[in-house]
Amino acid sequence: EVQLQASGGGLVQPGGSLRLSCAASGFTFSMYAMNWQRQAPGKALEWVSSISAGGQSTVYLDSVKGRFTISRDDATNTLYLQMNSLKPEDTAVYFCATQGRKGQGTQVTVSS
Repeated sequence: EVQLQASGGGLVQPGGSLRLSCAASGFTFSMYAMNWQRQAPGKALEWVSSISAGGQSTVYLDSVKGRFTISRDDATNTLYLQMNSLKPEDTAVYFCATQGRKGQGTQVTVSS
């Protein structure tokens, strides 16, 4: 069974940074592309970033390009999202997802 658990969220001031982690289990992590998604209050789920199996290819939502970096550690089955220069509009619950499934999210709040 695919299990995904995001962590690392919190309250941060505009311009600050956070690093999200996602612990994955129940499947062969290294063989699958992984994704980060987010859902802001009252809004639809939004794709944020993806990384290919092996990590050679990454793609980003335009609004986070140059500020967010997705990465993976296949040795520990962990997905990361480094978020810099955070803005209030980045406030959302962040989820990791793969194979059509998403796990429990972590809240990110950007506010002064």
